[in-house]
Amino acid sequence: MKTTIVALCFLCATAAFAQNAPLLSGTAAPMQMFEHPAHASEHSMAPETSLLGGSLSPYTFAKGEVPLAELGSLPYETPLGDVARAYRKEHGEAPKAAKVLEKQ
Repeated sequence: MKTTIVALCFLCATAAFAQNAPLLSGTAAPMQMFEHPAHASEHSMAPETSLLGGSLSPYTFAKGEVPLAELGSLPYETPLGDVARAYRKEHGEAPKAAKVLEKQ
């Protein structure tokens, strides 16, 4: 525990010294922000490029694609809330263990 505290104090002291290292002379130097002349000027946008590579069409179709209507409906799944309510009801109706205290 003592080793951890000493290591933490050493780390904090090192960090504090590092913050003041450029200012060892004791004079404060204000920070200067330089502006870029073309920072907010208007210019033309880049030409449009495709993210798909060399494809000219925005739509692609794979071999063997089947419309959703041909797949039929998805099986019904019971909502998780209904499952939790059923488990809670089943747990409430389950027989409870009888407490038996015996002195030895």
